[in-house]
Amino acid sequence: MENHFNLIDEPWIPVADYGRVSLRQIFSHPEYRSLGGNPVQKIALLKLLLAIAQAAATPKDEIEWKALGAEGLAKRCLAYLDQWHDRFYLYGEKPFLQVPAIRPAKVQPYGAVLPEVSTGNTTVLNQSQVQRALDDGDKGLLLLTLMGFALSGKKTDNSIILSAGYTGKKNDKGKPSTGKPGPSVAHMGLLHNFLMGESIQETIWLNLFSLKQVSQMNIYPEGVGTAPWEAMPEGEDCTQAWKLKRSLIGRLLPLCRFCLLTEDGLHYSEGIAHPGYKEGVIDPSVAINNSGKEPKALWVDPEKRPWRELTALLGFLGQSETQGFQSWQLRNGLERARDVTEAFSIWSGGLRVSSNAGEQYASGSDDFVESLVWIQAEILGEQWFSHLKIEMDSLDGLARNLYGRVQGFLKEQTVEGGKIAPQATQLFWQLCEREFQALVDHCEPTEEAALERQKLRRRFASYVHQAYDKFCPHDTARQLDAWAKHRPNNSKYLKQEA
Repeated sequence: MENHFNLIDEPWIPVADYGRVSLRQIFSHPEYRSLGGNPVQKIALLKLLLAIAQAAATPKDEIEWKALGAEGLAKRCLAYLDQWHDRFYLYGEKPFLQVPAIRPAKVQPYGAVLPEVSTGNTTVLNQSQVQRALDDGDKGLLLLTLMGFALSGKKTDNSIILSAGYTGKKNDKGKPSTGKPGPSVAHMGLLHNFLMGESIQETIWLNLFSLKQVSQMNIYPEGVGTAPWEAMPEGEDCTQAWKLKRSLIGRLLPLCRFCLLTEDGLHYSEGIAHPGYKEGVIDPSVAINNSGKEPKALWVDPEKRPWRELTALLGFLGQSETQGFQSWQLRNGLERARDVTEAFSIWSGGLRVSSNAGEQYASGSDDFVESLVWIQAEILGEQWFSHLKIEMDSLDGLARNLYGRVQGFLKEQTVEGGKIAPQATQLFWQLCEREFQALVDHCEPTEEAALERQKLRRRFASYVHQAYDKFCPHDTARQLDAWAKHRPNNSKYLKQEA
């Protein structure tokens, strides 16, 4: 097939305020602020950009990283893309991140591998769930997301095995097995976290690892590794596949599916089986707690938006917080971001999924989630973190009290509160979310900030009553009596030193 649609030259990457742009434009335009698309697409795109950056200009240490700068990194990436230009064609002899040898595998329609699209006998609830025709840019983006975020299930044609003697695509009976979930989504949907600068180029620079950091992480035996477009694996268990499983770049682009694009769909089979977080290997952007008998991951939860996990993610800032959830992307980058920027943000997001009999899908309350929290570099420190943790713990206390008060009211009304009380607390957190950035901004140890936090506490306390009143009516005498009896008393919260 003739080489065409080169991802370096053709527009396919969604960018906020600009529409689609090419890879060359990403590294040529410092004014591009942030990536577009849904949270999974943003993660997949940023991981691709980081893989390019690591392949082009991995610094030796922090001194070399700082000297490189965002502008210097962008120039090195442009030179690298020119060098490997022929490996970024979406179609041709060496199609980008595709395995031509997988051609015998059954073709799946594009909608079948998109979690938000309804296919087969699944009910269509809104227009966004309808399968639509994809252009080449859409196909390139889908291919990229499948490399790490493919869902488990029977859609993979695992009867096609490229590595002789490989048994990873067979079940106990020797028949083709169900496809395993991508390492970036795992069982329920891992929460990914990145530092964000004021431009895409600065974001890539802030998240770039040095050779020293990769060595200290001690989870990638092959170190940074070689980008897959430089040397694609020939099979699921070949030498190159093993190197990708054991390297940083191999984890940024896991190739968990072997694909080959066609006009109406893609040849689709399971690819490289990467070890999971329980085996001690993770994406650097996910947060893992290793303090217990088994590692625990921080999962996406649509009912608990990512901003509420900020204190858990930044626990290493507190002296007493030696154990807890840790994301290498944040731990390695937070201090450098504080040193080289006036302000930066922490982005968290992902997709929650359900599973049944080995089949993963997005259903019910499952959804994409994302949060962005800006932090002023000058206030970041242990005292700032201590105040933020106190405030978040106090908000958790308000939410728990609200839940119990609503339950008490409903019990007196002989109404089952199992579903209503969680709705009340969810409304409370939704109201708090719009004030969270202000809370983050006013956690420094000054009298002025303390006064602002006290004002915010009065606002948060009013949200408790607003949520309680919505779900606990007081129209009749009986309702009014129970409403007054169980209405939350926030005086203790308001008297505490903020």
